Amino acid sequence: MASLGPLFYTGDMFPAEYKNQIFIAEHGSWNRDTPIGYRVTLVRLAAEGEAVHAVSYEPFAQGWLPGTDAGDAWGRPVALLQLPDGSVLLSDDRAGVIYRISYQALK
Repeated sequence: MASLGPLFYTGDMFPAEYKNQIFIAEHGSWNRDTPIGYRVTLVRLAAEGEAVHAVSYEPFAQGWLPGTDAGDAWGRPVALLQLPDGSVLLSDDRAGVIYRISYQALK
């Protein structure tokens, strides 16, 4: 599994707890008995003095691997790019598409 296209999020579209955190595209494994990856992970950061370190890794967007076999994957996330409005673009080299991930609060 390759962690690709890290993005340090500085936008204002998503809730405040996402600002200054890292998103990572996980391309997905191809040669494991049990495949892993095929998702976007959020790395939460915390500062202690001048040092910053990762405190958690959690799934942010997933579902490209619905089964238990890498052949079941219908997408492979590759790279992330933040747009000026705070939304995020995600490229997928298996499906040949670019997704736009945005946030809108429920009213």
